[in-house]
This record gives sequence, C-alpha cells and structure tokens, in this order.
Amino acid sequence: MTTPEGKTSPWRRGLGAAAAGALPVLAFPEPALWWFAYVALVPWVLLVRTAPTPRRAAYDGWLGGFGYMLALHHWLLPNLHVFTFVIAALLGALWAPWGWLVRRLLAGAPPPRRVAAALLLVPSGWLAIELVRSWQGLGGPWGLLGSSQWQVEAALRLASVGGVWLVSFLVVAVNVAVAVLVAVRRARVPAVAGLVATATATTAVWMWSPRPDVDGRVRIAVVQPGVTDGPGNRFAREEALTRGLAGQDLDLVVWGESSVGYDLGDRPDLADRIAALSRATGADILVNVDARRSDRPGIYKSSVLIGPDGPTGDRYDKMRLVPFGEYVPARSLLGWATSVGDAAGEDRRRGTKQVVMDVGDGLRVGPMVCFESAFPDMSRHLVDQGAEVLLAQSATSTFQHSWAPEQHASLAALRAAETGRPMVHATLTGVSAVYGPSGERVGSWLGTDESTAAVYDVPTASGTTLYVRFGDWPVHAALLVLAAWGAFEGLRAWRASGGRDGSGPPPHVRRARTSHGSTARPGR
Repeated sequence: MTTPEGKTSPWRRGLGAAAAGALPVLAFPEPALWWFAYVALVPWVLLVRTAPTPRRAAYDGWLGGFGYMLALHHWLLPNLHVFTFVIAALLGALWAPWGWLVRRLLAGAPPPRRVAAALLLVPSGWLAIELVRSWQGLGGPWGLLGSSQWQVEAALRLASVGGVWLVSFLVVAVNVAVAVLVAVRRARVPAVAGLVATATATTAVWMWSPRPDVDGRVRIAVVQPGVTDGPGNRFAREEALTRGLAGQDLDLVVWGESSVGYDLGDRPDLADRIAALSRATGADILVNVDARRSDRPGIYKSSVLIGPDGPTGDRYDKMRLVPFGEYVPARSLLGWATSVGDAAGEDRRRGTKQVVMDVGDGLRVGPMVCFESAFPDMSRHLVDQGAEVLLAQSATSTFQHSWAPEQHASLAALRAAETGRPMVHATLTGVSAVYGPSGERVGSWLGTDESTAAVYDVPTASGTTLYVRFGDWPVHAALLVLAAWGAFEGLRAWRASGGRDGSGPPPHVRRARTSHGSTARPGR
C-alpha cells in the first residue's frame, strides 16, 4: 500500500519506527551487547530523516520512543498489564520533538554545516529527553542510554567527568555520525570529524581525568536470603545466614530491601535478635524495614542501622518511591490501575532528607533504597556529605525471571564511577553486586538462584571526581545549546519575514493580464 506522502504506508512506517526505537534495549543487560549501543539508533535516525513532513517526523519520534520505553520496561507487563502500554505511549511522546529535530537537520542532502550542527544538537535533544523522564514522577532515570556502558572502562572514566549524561551524549553523537556516513555522502567529512572528536575526547579523559586514590579496604558482607514465603521465613533465613558470618572480621553486614517486614518499635524481640547477630559478627547490621510505623502514621521503607546494643538511631526513610509499585501518581485520576495490575493499594510515605551513617571505625556509608540507585544526583549528594561507601538495598523478586535484576545491579557501576566511591548493591533475591571506586566489579555477582551470604573486600578511595564537583554540567550545556539554536532559528525567521518594521523585500505581485492573455504593460 502506498500513499501520496511516500512509498510506505503510514501504518507500516509506524511499525518500523517502533521496532527501530526498541533496538537499543539489546545493549542493556540481560543481552548486554554494549557495543550495539553505538549503532542501535542508526535505523531510527535514517527512518526519521526521510519523513515526508515535519509532522510525520514527530510521529516517527513518538512511535520510536514508545518502542524504546516498551522494550526497556517489558518486564512490567505481567504486573501492570495494559497500563505498561499507556506508560510507554506517554513517555514515548517525549521523543516527538526529537524526531522533528532530526528531520530538520538531516533531511534530504544536508550541507556539511547542517550535519556538524546535528552532531551537537541531536545528542543535546536526547539529553533533554533523558533529563525530563528522569523526574521521579515520570518513573525516574531507568535505562538512560549511557548506562548501557556500565562494563566499559573508558565509558566509566567519562562518567567520572560528566556522569552518565556525558556517556549518553557521546553514544548518540556516534550514532548520528554513523547514520550520516551511511546516508549522506556529501557530508562524510563532518561525520568522520565527529567520530574523531569523540575518540579524542575519550582519550583526553582517559589520560588526564583525576582517578580515585585507593587508600584502604573494608570488609562488607551481603546477605541474600533468596525467594522465601512470607516475612517470618525470610527473617529466619537472613538470621541463619548472618550467624554464619561470625569470626570473619567484618566492618558491616547489609541486608536487602524489605528484609524486615515488621516495625522494630512494635517488635523489640526482632531488634534484640538482630543486635545479637551484631555482637556475634562484630559488625553493625543495616536492615531495611518495610512496615507501618508505630511512631507516626503511614507505611515507610527505611534503612535502619542496628549495633550490638540495638538500633543506633541512624535511620533513612526512602525519598523517591516507585510509581505504581509504591504509590499511584494522581491516585484520584489513575487509581483504576490497581484494578488491572499490581499497583500499590496504599501509598508509601516519603522521607525528607538523605542520611550518612557512621558504622564504626570511622567508616561512613550512604544508603539508598531500590531504584534510588538509578538517580545520579542522590549518590553525588551522599558523597558530598562525606559518604565513603555507597549502599543500595533492593528487592526485584517480583521480576525474578526477567532482565530487571541484572539491569538494576549494573546501575551501581555507574554510580561508583561517577563519584569515585565503591558501591554495594544488596538484594533479597539477586542480583547482588559490589563495585570499586572506578566502577570495576569486586568479586562475583550473586545470581537470582542463590541464597547465601558473601563477604567482599571493598577498596575505599579519597579524592573528588569532576562529576561530584561540577554536577550535571553536560545536561546544562545541552539545554544551553538547544536554547541558542532556537534563538538563532527564531532570529533568522524574523529577518526572513522582513523584521518587525516591515522593511524587508516586498511580496511578489503577479502582473495583470489583458483579455488577450498577454501581460499588461505598465503605464497603459
């Protein structure tokens, strides 16, 4: 089927855009084809640049974004059902302006100057999208394109300079350059120049960016009970695994998210049992309580530190909750989601501030809960406050046989590299993982089929990375570039229209014709 707009039907083109948008998911765990990220956007870019109209390009951007979001979050389907498609469609709309921008810069046979602009503007547009969808109310920064490079040492070094944002920018820039090399022969010089500039920037960062100064080691144990039936059985398994850690000269023991299903104020017997474990292991124990609090209304998820004498008083209440999993945004409007999936029946309550805890021998740790490890700013702020080790307590048992556990564990590598501090990712049912201050893996992962306790010798480091010092500067630079380009385009359009005083060239007026069809002569 063909249409006047082009050689392909709109439906077929739309399916192609959605499929092309889904391709980048293969760069993330579980497939983890990290190298594929550098060409994964090429089919999408090539499709959008051939859109017959700007509106069609925006549609192609939207549908590609829908495919990307659906593929990235496909593991939510068994729980949210049809609402997964609704979320993907809403978030996918963020790519509609990006589609328009790609066509505006790369349609037809763009001159080298326009291609050079595209190498800067198209990645900047992508970063603007990642910034908007990183808002916790829209689901948070799960699946930022740069996080697909969590096991690439050069990319981790880039993250220490500009966070995951800088990695995303360069990955998109490489995709644009490859697309131009494929489709625009006359502009191959700026495309190759863009690739050379990317390689040069990466090399410069590799050679001159500050590296963490490893200055010691701490022994941290991760307790992963595995799949259990009910909070009582889970606690008993965690207790047995922790007891087996006695005599191993530990600095800290970490349990996963929701490891304690009862408020310790209501159950002092449980607090006493954990304190006894602390005495037996010679280390404080960081647990996570998911329960209705006895000292204030509502359900909280809280990291609670327990020492040999009981709770130390250090407590962190989770601040950024999982939409639909822990609260329903605009419940009065979207509450129907609880009837079609496993959305939260009651909203959890939020904490108000991040907390750095002292766990003995001068060691300071910064806890996060669940998908808070996806937010670069949270780990950065903890390091600013003096955290020497970053911790994430997580539970992905709902998605046990999906790609989610490995994707979640991989995020800790980026947070470690960004901040120059080691990070421990402790879960109930896997995947648990530990990374050093450069994002390198420490020890082995604990997979989703394991019920065990593992001890890690975690290197600690000092020094400040450029990302901790300067924050999200790549995003700010991208927004500035887009604003400058928008102002330039607006000024050019204003001048083309003759300016506000109407002093531009007069509009073309067709000559009148005589009754014989000849042009009327002036003055007759």
